[in-house]
Amino acid sequence: MDFYEIPQDIADYLKVLDDFIEREIKPLEQENDNIRFFDHRREDARTNWDEGGVPTEDWEQLLAEVRRRADAAGHLRYPFPKEYGGKDGTNLGMAIIREHLAAKGLGLHCDLQNEHSIVGNNVGLLLMLEHGTEEQKAEWVPKMLAGQGGFAFGITEPEHGSDATHMETNAYRDGDEWVLNGEKTWNTGIHRAKWDLIFARTSGKAGDGDGITAFLTPTDAEGFKVEELLWTFNMPTDHGRISMKDVRVPNKAIFGGEGKGLGVVQLFFNENRIRQAASSLGAAQFCINEAVKYAKERKPFGKALATNQGIQFPLVELQTQAEMLRALIHKTAYMMDTYGAFSVSDKVSMCNYYANRLCCQAADQAMQVHGGLGYSRHKPFEHIYRHHRRYRITEGAEEIQMRRVAGYMFGFMKQRAPKGVAEV
Repeated sequence: MDFYEIPQDIADYLKVLDDFIEREIKPLEQENDNIRFFDHRREDARTNWDEGGVPTEDWEQLLAEVRRRADAAGHLRYPFPKEYGGKDGTNLGMAIIREHLAAKGLGLHCDLQNEHSIVGNNVGLLLMLEHGTEEQKAEWVPKMLAGQGGFAFGITEPEHGSDATHMETNAYRDGDEWVLNGEKTWNTGIHRAKWDLIFARTSGKAGDGDGITAFLTPTDAEGFKVEELLWTFNMPTDHGRISMKDVRVPNKAIFGGEGKGLGVVQLFFNENRIRQAASSLGAAQFCINEAVKYAKERKPFGKALATNQGIQFPLVELQTQAEMLRALIHKTAYMMDTYGAFSVSDKVSMCNYYANRLCCQAADQAMQVHGGLGYSRHKPFEHIYRHHRRYRITEGAEEIQMRRVAGYMFGFMKQRAPKGVAEV
């Protein structure tokens, strides 16, 4: 790979996406005051305060319309296999595209508050294609491709957070059924989901990697209850804490094999993390660009802010970090495509934690350069900061990512062997 230039096919596709955004998406933002979802009214317009703070119906319908248009234009399924209407998109392609879209700022083309994008990253569908039984795929894939079905993820527990193997939620077999008991938290999308992918311990002890099983669990099952919706730094909320008391599901609800649930979670960790890193880099670049632009225009005391080293130097530091991070993201994504997603796990973690941190720093600096206006909701920096601040905790907290890097550095862990090479 030539790291000095974006591969030509991807560069050409970025122009196609830009044309689609200008032709289809930008006009839609201006219709029916849809811009209210992105200007200073954004959080209020998106939030149904009378229904527990969940997203408003018109906001979610608008996002669905964008996805429908993107799918009709052939963009939404870019990373999926061609047999399912995709383009066999690569990790490098997805990284470049996600950075490009995020660098455009807030808009219907890409709103990272809820992982919305004209180029989809449908983890649920990818999991179904990889782990679903033939019966499950026949039932779920058509619905998921059409955007008419999906499931929330019930992984995290109230008392255990990042320790995914310490699960108090358990399930035991009773004839042809399984009985689930326990609690889950941060179930994103649970306000609408008709199914929740519940991870429960079915054998072994706390801390064991084996013995965790995933169950496709209907949210209207007897004993399944949404206890509360968790309000966050970044409203609206679709994050629920749920409880299960003697919830019964059939044996065919098992997803990914009995006792193999942890593998379901881990499969797309690296793909998600490199894509998230690219999005954070794009958002950081947007903040840097806007700060530079404003500093050249704003002239207090008769001269442009841009002439002050106190303005220049912090932005130079951020731009330098962005350039180095971009090179590492591109190299890492290329290596994932060439040698396998888990052959460069240390570099994926480096990209992820550093990009999320850089985005927060860039948003903060953009606020500072813009002064009071930057602190207001009339600029997008506070929104970007609030959203990307969560990624220093979710997707694997930055301490977890750093510990992962240290594991490889100091020999406590080993990289998975490249494709076609046996592990030693």
